[in-house]
Amino acid sequence: MAFIGFKKDIGIDLGTTNSLVYLKQRGIIFNEPTLVAINTKSGQLLAVGNEAKKMFGRTPPHINVIKPLINGVVSDFEIAKEILRYFFKKINKDSFLNYNRLVIGVPTNLTEVEKKSVEDAALTAGANKILIVEEPIAAVLGARLPIKEPVANMIVDIGGGTTEIAVVSLEGVVTSKSLKIAGDKFNEEIIKYVRDEFKLIIGEPTAEELKINIGSAIPLDEKLEMPARGRDLSSSLPREVIIKDSQIRIALNPLISSIIDAVKETLELTPPELVGDILKQGIYLCGGGSLLRGINYRIEKEIGVPATIVEDPLTCVARGLGVIAENFPFHFKNFSSPLKPLDIKL
Repeated sequence: MAFIGFKKDIGIDLGTTNSLVYLKQRGIIFNEPTLVAINTKSGQLLAVGNEAKKMFGRTPPHINVIKPLINGVVSDFEIAKEILRYFFKKINKDSFLNYNRLVIGVPTNLTEVEKKSVEDAALTAGANKILIVEEPIAAVLGARLPIKEPVANMIVDIGGGTTEIAVVSLEGVVTSKSLKIAGDKFNEEIIKYVRDEFKLIIGEPTAEELKINIGSAIPLDEKLEMPARGRDLSSSLPREVIIKDSQIRIALNPLISSIIDAVKETLELTPPELVGDILKQGIYLCGGGSLLRGINYRIEKEIGVPATIVEDPLTCVARGLGVIAENFPFHFKNFSSPLKPLDIKL
């Protein structure tokens, strides 16, 4: 890595499943799982990010692989701090002086106390200045939608821990809804379905593979299937079963229906003129959950509005935070009310 100046503007999409880091003038430089491996006997930090993911579901009792965020909210302050410190250390390794200005995305329904926990974790990890922005604002910026104009931009961000649904106009959130239904919940339902239907216990990594490889929101022209290996519920011996795409669709259907119902509820609260814009402009999907096969067509069919998956949906929020990091003063009004006095002079 080339030498980096002492002042750095950074955007971090600290997600429940993955965290992405954007560095001004460099773009997205890290995309790693939001995981930390801890030795509970010694308290030693063993691994962060990709290295911790390799251990997930494969550790002895004294090693815990921890997710510090649950449903987009910091549930383990110390572990969240370690992940942020890990990112700052990687960014600053070629600098002898470090001054980090950070813009970080948060869900729309966070309380002031929950926002404060995010801010405190970032400050103690090494950030000098913090700016907090709601994730739908960042998503609209990342999707390059006309955020400054008096038109509706409807975004559905299906992440790892939460699904953020919002209508954004004139650089502000008009209506929004946050659901604790997203990628992690999809995995839980697949695990439950396989246990109930096949009497087989599988882990989260296997459920994730099933979701990615054969999961869908609508019936597919091509029938897909995949072997799943786990522990037999009755004998406790290893066993393999073949699972079909239709079975994963059955497992996920209630969750997808809940997301669509939440989209409808958000539209019910949206001013009529903006609803008219949405009918014309359509709904935009981002986040890892938007990659589930056919979910945009399912939404389009049930809502009656065109639904489009944005380009590179996995990095949409991080790119939006990057737009803000590239030009702090211009985008200052997009931020939530700061929790501490901020100085954003260049």
